[in-house]
Amino acid sequence: MFGAILGDIIGSPYEFDFQNYKAKDFPLFCDRSTFTDDTVMTLAVADALMKGAPEEDDETIRRRLIDSMQTLGRHYPHCGYGARFIHWMYDDDPRPYNSCGNGSGMRVAAVGWLYNDLDTVLRMARLTADVSHDHPEGIKGAQAIASAIYLARNGKSKAEIKSYVTEQFGYDLNRTCDEIRPAYHHVETCQESVPESIIAFLDGADFEDVIRTAVSIGGDSDTIAAMAGSIAEACYGVPEELKAECFARLPDELREILTRWAVRMEKA
Repeated sequence: MFGAILGDIIGSPYEFDFQNYKAKDFPLFCDRSTFTDDTVMTLAVADALMKGAPEEDDETIRRRLIDSMQTLGRHYPHCGYGARFIHWMYDDDPRPYNSCGNGSGMRVAAVGWLYNDLDTVLRMARLTADVSHDHPEGIKGAQAIASAIYLARNGKSKAEIKSYVTEQFGYDLNRTCDEIRPAYHHVETCQESVPESIIAFLDGADFEDVIRTAVSIGGDSDTIAAMAGSIAEACYGVPEELKAECFARLPDELREILTRWAVRMEKA
């Protein structure tokens, strides 16, 4: 969870092609470093899932997710949501709209931590995606990120994670970030940002290096760093000073959810 939020905050000044910084020597934080929709929706999903259990039926879980995402999203309406998601967020009867956008991947981090078998991780990732992003690529993106987190926190090697994601989801992970970086541009589909995020994790040497690598390839920098950072946390952990910075940059309502999450993870 910290990894996703820190990736979002650190990547936020460099989002969009005209702001991309295609190198790794940038300051981790500056006066433009702020949370965006990635953080709000990541915490909304976590809040919803912490209040339920995987034994519940799919529709009960979906209803809780929708309520949490709409409620928290409406509290922070100017955080960079896509136009269709804004409509969904304010709809009295929100329906999925066949999106393959990477919003499904950037908000799924909690799933990789909360559940202790891969089948449940895949099911719950699908549910967090298909309340809005029910295109097969949107669901696949969420499942790929969640399963990579699950595998990393259970001690699987990068080679094992790469093999599983490649075989299960068909992503091409045989590129490097050095190969991706020169021509990469801002794109918000799962199929053109989730693999790049996972490659940034595979290329990185530690938590901070994964975040710097993810931001440096350009494109949708905050979301790519959020997805890469969520996996990196499961592999490397997050330095305490960065956790403190994360807390300091959130308003009280979001900080409270993150605090409850941290307490739950300590007890797990």
